Amino acid sequence: MVDPGTIDPKILDILQEVKDPEIPTISLLDLGVITEVRIGENEQVRVEMTPTFVGCPAMDYMKRDVENKLEQNGYSDFEVNVSLEKPWTTNNITERGKKALKEHGLAPPPHLEKIVDIDILENVKCPYCESDNTELQTPFGPTLCRSMHFCHSCKQAFEQFKPL
Repeated sequence: MVDPGTIDPKILDILQEVKDPEIPTISLLDLGVITEVRIGENEQVRVEMTPTFVGCPAMDYMKRDVENKLEQNGYSDFEVNVSLEKPWTTNNITERGKKALKEHGLAPPPHLEKIVDIDILENVKCPYCESDNTELQTPFGPTLCRSMHFCHSCKQAFEQFKPL
């Protein structure tokens, strides 16, 4: 996860504008996909990104979006790399990111030290009404990183970002 205290705020503002293509309420920074930002000699910008899942079909699009945003803001000497060296986890999602997921109708994942049991998918709070009276419909959502749930209180179907 990027430590905002070590990066030029202008770069962070630029990267905050780069949104997830499937969840446009959350930035790649807040999703934790951008794992490192370094400013080198001669102001070269280096951005490291890690996909939420290996083989994420949106990764190339996200990388191009970061490159385009840097270019649009006057940076010409930059490098954006996709790395699998440090695996992404849902613990990388910032508090602002969890709020953005909820605004999009996705239940944010809990912060976990480790996943002990698949039951973690069963006990999910509804992002619409905050009820715990929910049920896992299927662990297989529209993408590999989401599961499908139903809230018996407000009668809404919703997705959860799977804890990883």
